[in-house]
Amino acid sequence: MNSVSPSAAQYVGLVMQDEQVESWRQPPLERQRSFGFRTPQASDSSREAAREPDEMEKVKAKLMSAWNNVKYGWTIKTKTSFNKVSPVTILGHSYLLNSEDEVERFRRDFVSRIWLTYRREFPPLDGSTWTTDCGWGCMLRSGQMLLAQGLVVHLMPRDWAWPDAQQLTDVDFEVFRPRSPVRAGGVPIPSFGSLRGSSTPEKIPASSQAPKFCPRKRPDSAKDQQAEPIHSKLITWFGDQPPAPFGVHQLVEIGKSSGKKAGDWYGPSIVAHILRKAVAKNSVAQNLAVYVAQDCTVYKEDVLRLCDPSLTPADPSNQAWKSVIILVPVRLGGEALNPSYIECVKNILKLDCCIGVIGGKPKHSLYFIGFQDDQLLYLDPHLCQPTVDVAQADFSLESFHCSSPKKMPFSRMDPSCTIGFYAKNKKDFESLCSAVSTAISSSKEKYPIFTFVEGQGQDYGLEGPSSNHSGPLAHILPPGPLSRSNTRRSSEEFVFL
Repeated sequence: MNSVSPSAAQYVGLVMQDEQVESWRQPPLERQRSFGFRTPQASDSSREAAREPDEMEKVKAKLMSAWNNVKYGWTIKTKTSFNKVSPVTILGHSYLLNSEDEVERFRRDFVSRIWLTYRREFPPLDGSTWTTDCGWGCMLRSGQMLLAQGLVVHLMPRDWAWPDAQQLTDVDFEVFRPRSPVRAGGVPIPSFGSLRGSSTPEKIPASSQAPKFCPRKRPDSAKDQQAEPIHSKLITWFGDQPPAPFGVHQLVEIGKSSGKKAGDWYGPSIVAHILRKAVAKNSVAQNLAVYVAQDCTVYKEDVLRLCDPSLTPADPSNQAWKSVIILVPVRLGGEALNPSYIECVKNILKLDCCIGVIGGKPKHSLYFIGFQDDQLLYLDPHLCQPTVDVAQADFSLESFHCSSPKKMPFSRMDPSCTIGFYAKNKKDFESLCSAVSTAISSSKEKYPIFTFVEGQGQDYGLEGPSSNHSGPLAHILPPGPLSRSNTRRSSEEFVFL
């Protein structure tokens, strides 16, 4: 994602080359000083030499920032088409877009999702000159959206919808009727009226289907309005200022312990552990913990110990069960997505307990929230917007909600991804284990994409959930003793048996 124009790259290379040549044109005495001979000015020379790489890094960062700000600072608006025959699924909710009411419900649901994108002109990231994450921070933004969805279901009323979603009237999608569709009983699918001749699929712009202001209020509209302060507060936690607990400044700082720095590209497994540490570090998300699966295995006892303080006598004063976000880094194929896992992913996205999938295309992260037929529905972080000062009262929320649903074929999905789930209490966790196990057993492959196992990870020779293990290798294995094979050290590589 660290893209830069050829001319800019050439400029950086020439500057470096010129500086190297210039350093060897120094008199012999100056060269001796550079190799460590003590002279009265030796310390000044060494400091100057140490500053040169820093200056080059600053020049490179500024050039890349300028190019990426231009590259991602604009977008071509295109309409995404949805058909009336197949349901659209968004994280456990299903919509059949064959009526105005259903289109409006789908529209309100999508626009209510929190959308976090590239930002520019924020305070410099600690230890660098970066004032934007354009071109390299897309996986961090996708991870933020995944965590934000978990916080929404944790803090907001069930089926909450943003009350101001109806004011975003420029929703870019359209619904069409495939050629000569019929129901099982042979009754033609009803339409809203054709914009073209009968020989072409009927398309109805969303603006004509969904009224700009629906005269009928939702039964929960008053409850949604009461939850607005929480909604605004939640978004401030992802602000692009250093104090924000889940902002890019904090995530980059936490990523340093995993060998990452500002300007690097982050993989979905690394981001899962960064989110775990960020939630554990801050107290803003009360009674919430994050568990990251190890080796594509969720160890139930580890989750119970994380969520039930009564099982760990270290803090007997806190006896309340903690809600949990479960993140499972997986690899769904080799170089490309294994088609056998497509049905599995669909079944997962149909679950109420699912909070989404972060992955995308190679070096191009996306946040997947649903599907229709063989197309994934996603939120795209690749739009560079100005930084919003969330410390101001009544700051605008509009740039944190997307009005353009986008789809892409499952075949283009990168096999490396992280799947998220949420359980509010112990009963929900038990239901989650059962529902997810059923969903992932639909795969035609011999081994499921991940498993639930009784016991703790340490029983199998693995590190505990509180360790700083930042990148689990994903062994696709059934429940049982785990074998240790020779693995490479990269946190984004996986072993298949």
